[in-house]
Amino acid sequence: MPRYEFRCRACGDTFEVNRPMSEAGAPASCPQGHGDTVKLLSTVAVTGRGGGVPGGAPAPTGGGCCGGGCGC
Repeated sequence: MPRYEFRCRACGDTFEVNRPMSEAGAPASCPQGHGDTVKLLSTVAVTGRGGGVPGGAPAPTGGGCCGGGCGC
């Protein structure tokens, strides 16, 4: 289940709420009972075996700003 981060505008507390994606936009009350909260934009971390990892997909080769995939 996704975890969403909120900040309370009244007390400044930051807290997390686990809820289904279908309820991602629903408001959340802060643990102190305040209702004036805002959902924060969070970064996503994906881990696993991928490019450049022994046994995984090969790392891109070439140069340029993006590893040579676009020919720049």
